[in-house]
Formats: sequence, structure tokens, C-alpha cells
Amino acid sequence: MMRYAIRHVTRFQYAQAAGFARCNLRLKPILWSGQTLDDYSLSVEPGGHTAPARAQAGLANVLRLVVERPEKVLTIESRARMTVDRPIPVPAPDDPSLADIAAQARASQDAGPASPASYLFPSPHIPLNRDIGAWCAQELDPERGALEAAIALARRIQREFAFDTTATLVDTPPHVAFAKRGGVCQDFAQIMISGLRAAGLPAAYASGYLRTLPPPAKPRLVGADATHAWVLLWCGDRHGWVGVDPTNGIWMANDHVIVAVGRDYGEIAPIDGVVLGSGAQTMTVSVDVAPLED
Repeated sequence: MMRYAIRHVTRFQYAQAAGFARCNLRLKPILWSGQTLDDYSLSVEPGGHTAPARAQAGLANVLRLVVERPEKVLTIESRARMTVDRPIPVPAPDDPSLADIAAQARASQDAGPASPASYLFPSPHIPLNRDIGAWCAQELDPERGALEAAIALARRIQREFAFDTTATLVDTPPHVAFAKRGGVCQDFAQIMISGLRAAGLPAAYASGYLRTLPPPAKPRLVGADATHAWVLLWCGDRHGWVGVDPTNGIWMANDHVIVAVGRDYGEIAPIDGVVLGSGAQTMTVSVDVAPLED
């Protein structure tokens, strides 16, 4: 079990005072298996009005922020205290096969945001791609155990793709990152999800955090300085949603905190919206996930 203090600060600076801003904030971690939100606070400087809003898609806590007074600087600070107690999955000979979970997902009558049937098909930011599908299919034999196949594919992506913050942008499509064999956590998650869905498997995009400080003598995980992205694969009724991190080639466990889950990044971006103004805008983000002592 781990307890964390999480601080996520986003700062917008405008060349000219922005006259109006209307934003969706998805910063409060959701309720999810293996994690508990113990405390949460949000501050907006120099100020604004917030109100709860329904998530249009995906699983997220959404706040609507409206800033009506012209401002040149806007700072949004989210703080959370979390308890994470999530066992590491262990593949077993009697795990359901990929063919089993694909059939179970297709047969699902649940139309809710956590239903496996909601994550079987392409989404706006993660279309199907023949090359990605063929490459991922090498690890996705339908008779292979679901857990074994999931971690094998994640580790192959980690081995064969370079973490390169200059290779892609936030709107780079998966096939471009795949062709470059490089990118960041968002790209690797999207490539893996595209390949899983091409094989008829239910795969979701998870957005959240990694612990900033590793345990003694352990390497620091890639992606801990900002929001992180990884993959959830539905592994049947027995295992449910299981997380794998293709950036680091590891399972989602006590180092990971889920903030939101959706079909792709577009549904669960931490902050999006509309700003009315002129001139350039800069945005800086800092994230700190600090383990708490008992």
C-alpha cells in the first residue's frame, strides 16, 4: 500500500489579457479499483466560477470553470491525497484467452462508461491502422492468455520505441508515432490501444500520475514529471480492467494513480476549453507525486 500527496499546477500566460475563458477541468481522480481519494482541493488564481458538469464520455470528474474578468495569467492548482493498494497481476495458465474476452465483450449488454463494449471500436484520436494492427498481432494470438499477451505487448513497445519528447505533438496521430518508432507516453498508449482494438479487444486510455520518487535502488519511471498515460485492457469477468504501462513495460500497480478513463485523450484531457483573446499563449505544467510517510 502507498499513500501520496499529489500537486498538479497548470499556468497559462497570455500576451494580451484574455477577456473570457470557459474550461473543462478533469483533475480530480476518479473512484477506481485499488485507489481511494482521501482528500482533494482545487484553487484558481486570480479567480473564477466552478460548477460540476457531466462527463460527455469516459469516466472523469468534470468541473466547468468560467473566468469572466480579463486576465493575463491564470493558475490552476489541484491537490489530492491518495491511498493506492493495487496488487500486481500474475498471469496464470487458466487465465481467459484473448478470444474469450473478445467474445465476452461483444456479448456485453452494458452500455455504461465502464462497459467493455464501449471500448471495442475506433475513436476520433485512435483510428484503426493496418500496419499497427499487424505489428501488434504478433503478440496477440487469440488463444494466448489475456494477461500474458497484455504485458508482452507493452514490453515490446517499451523495447522497440524511443521515448522522445521532440518526436510528436499532442495531436500527432498514432500511425505517425508508429512510423517514427518514437514519441511519449500518449503515443505509446494510443499505438497499443489501436492494436488491441484491431484484434477485437476492449482497450481504454487511462490518464493519471506516476510517483515522482522511486523506491530506494529502483530506477525512476519515465513520465513522472507530468501527467502520464497508459492502457487498460478488459480481461473478462474474473480480472476486470487490468492496467499496463507500455512506456515503462510494467503493470499498473501502486506507482500509478488513475485520474480519468476514456476511449482516447480527447475525452479526458486534464484541461480543455475556449479562451477569447488575442496574441500568444504559453502553458507550463508541473506535477509532483510525493509518497507520504505512515
